[in-house]
Amino acid sequence: PYCYSYSTVLLAAAVCTKAGKAIVSRQFVEMTRTRIEGLLAAFPKLMNMGKQHTFVETDSVRYVYQPLEKLYMVLITTKNSNILEDLETLRLFSRVIPEYCRVLEESEISEHCFDLIFAFDEIVALGYRENVNLAQIRTFTEMDSHEEKVFRAVRETQEREAKAEMRRKAKELQQARRDAERSGKKVPAFGGFGSAGMTSVSSGSIITDTIVEPEKPKITPATVRPSGPSKALKLGAKGKEVDNFVDKLKSEGETIMPTSGKRGSDVSKVLPPPVNVESVHLRVEEKISLTCGRDGGLQNMELLGMITLRVTDDKSGRIRLIINNNDNKGLQLQTHPNVDKKLFTADSVIGLKNPEKSFPLNNDVGVLKWRLQSTDESLIPLTINCWPSESGSGCDVNIEYELQEESLELNDVVISIPVPSGVGAPVIGDLDGEYKHDSRRNILEWCLPVIDANNKTGSLEFSIAGQPNDFFPINVSFVSKRNYCDIQVTKVTHVDGDSSIRFSSETSFVVDKYEIL
Repeated sequence: PYCYSYSTVLLAAAVCTKAGKAIVSRQFVEMTRTRIEGLLAAFPKLMNMGKQHTFVETDSVRYVYQPLEKLYMVLITTKNSNILEDLETLRLFSRVIPEYCRVLEESEISEHCFDLIFAFDEIVALGYRENVNLAQIRTFTEMDSHEEKVFRAVRETQEREAKAEMRRKAKELQQARRDAERSGKKVPAFGGFGSAGMTSVSSGSIITDTIVEPEKPKITPATVRPSGPSKALKLGAKGKEVDNFVDKLKSEGETIMPTSGKRGSDVSKVLPPPVNVESVHLRVEEKISLTCGRDGGLQNMELLGMITLRVTDDKSGRIRLIINNNDNKGLQLQTHPNVDKKLFTADSVIGLKNPEKSFPLNNDVGVLKWRLQSTDESLIPLTINCWPSESGSGCDVNIEYELQEESLELNDVVISIPVPSGVGAPVIGDLDGEYKHDSRRNILEWCLPVIDANNKTGSLEFSIAGQPNDFFPINVSFVSKRNYCDIQVTKVTHVDGDSSIRFSSETSFVVDKYEIL
């Protein structure tokens, strides 16, 4: 027989199938794998199925066990151990397992085996029961450290102070440069790549204010392309009339192009770049920001749209854009200051006030923008309904979507639902599309490649431990090559003769914020 030098000691703790196959086993004394597998394989054969016992014995060991649906939680102890203490320890082991495993099935136990082993080690050390409860085990395994929090807080404070000091010094350098320029002295060189950038910015602003004509050609390369958000509406040419155009474009850019510029970069990440770009190219871009309540009701919806024109051939500069506006949602439309507003209002045609002038070459020019703000629920493009209902073991969550705007085709839709941490993965029931569980961010992502008129509704059901408030806020993201407001450029013509010009266009509708609170 196998002999042990331990008296009242726990030999091993294991989760096994009803056939005695070990799924997870933690030995607290030195035992071979063959020995523990043999002991667990013998365990089901020793039980008298007609009797309601919680332990069985052999000549050398005692098994203390508790059924877990299709599995068993088994403690293997010496025969002279205290059976009452062993039963108390068994109950603690059995309560630990649902902390990490949502369902008591073999695959779930295997997936969280290391979490269970770490927890088992907090209960028993060197074969002897530790004086711990479930809350302490949870704290120990999470390894939450007060010292680490203090260290992180100190480091964040130091980083903020360093950034503040850096901003203060940058302001001092900028002020010194301005003072030197005002007094007519030589501008002090502060060195480095950053100083060169500061020189161009400050000198550029002075030239613009004083309108020094000979310097205009120098401004054009410095301000047209490298500038960030407002690049689309900065132009450069000779003559005071065009200078006024430049100033108006700049002021226009300050108010709306930051979002437009960001939108362009966002779209480029998810939508393929256009092919076969013509010398007249148009971008129709829309971005939505929406907040809904979980019980219904649209708290706020704002949609911003813009048509941007780019001309790359001087023969195509004097043109007009024929706009087809079938919107019935109550948009607020606004043309660029240098666009003939009367012509647009009367005929839905975009052309310059001075028809002899050309649109600037090789520049993105925003010619028409629109805005829609509403709390009308019927205007929500994609509605999301989430119904968490409490059950005995946690929450059953049913979430569904419905496409209200059937003319849309939404691509790469991701509906992100927060889930509680430390309770295992959600158990998925009915599902349209696919899902991903991000255990690091505690988010369940419901992924749908396409939502359109043929696939306008869908649902997802899952169960997990938690409270109804745990599953909000829900966030939605998508991209679309069809715009929400029915505004398109149908034709481009020459100012003289009304002959048509070939043009290319790209359309995008993306999400800035789409939240169900």
